[in-house]
Amino acid sequence: MTKLLEGKIAIVTGTARGIGQATAELFARHGAKVVMSDIDAGPLSEAAAGIQKSGGQVHPLAGDVTDPQFPDKLVKTAVEKFGGLDIIVNNAGYTWDGVIHKMTDQQWQAIIDCHLTAPFRIIRAASSFIRETAKKEQAEQGRARARKIINVSSTSGTRGNPGQVNYASGKAGVVGMVKTLAKEWGMFNVQANAVAFGWIETRLTHAKEEQVKIKRGEVEIELGIPAERLQTMPKFIPMGRAGTPQEAAGAVLFFASPLSDYVSGQVLEVTGGL
Repeated sequence: MTKLLEGKIAIVTGTARGIGQATAELFARHGAKVVMSDIDAGPLSEAAAGIQKSGGQVHPLAGDVTDPQFPDKLVKTAVEKFGGLDIIVNNAGYTWDGVIHKMTDQQWQAIIDCHLTAPFRIIRAASSFIRETAKKEQAEQGRARARKIINVSSTSGTRGNPGQVNYASGKAGVVGMVKTLAKEWGMFNVQANAVAFGWIETRLTHAKEEQVKIKRGEVEIELGIPAERLQTMPKFIPMGRAGTPQEAAGAVLFFASPLSDYVSGQVLEVTGGL
């Protein structure tokens, strides 16, 4: 197998499960060294151990991406542990749904902090290393090596979705972020893009009857989609099913690889044809 990311160093957030875990696994198989982060230390450690057992080079770093101190720690870990930074995948997230007239300030802010503010802070934390390293490479070699920023968005962000004004706003925001970065950092040979996922089979898309819950502070948040809606969703997808985390990770790999070295400021919807 051709290793598309040989010698690359990546940060991927939200890697204990789902799309993030599948992305870290795929990146490692393609030769990248990956700093894996997640708020849930136990599942993160298990996911990292599985990749390491298969020969992948990964380093787990538990922490909350909404902690203002964590982005600097992430970047510092990548540089000190693996010697650099080439790829950032802002994937960490969750949903806390509610129609707009019932949504609380806490619901709004929590989702915006996770899906929009955290990616901004992580990219900002990496900006000094990326820009200064690129300038040095340009001076010494005539051109900086390609580096990648990939923000995980959603069709909720590109199309809107009832009951998700907070999530949709955050996911729309990260699209604007990469479009701006493409213009600001193109001179440093940085390609910034977003992947907007439709229905991907993760714990966020399970039926609510399965009682998947997460706790943020003192609040317990019930995840999932009503069972009756899950039953009808395949009828609206031309391929007739949800995507898998591994299929989702493939789109992220494209944007992380040399195959996208002249693609920047773009949004790829991964929806099964919807």
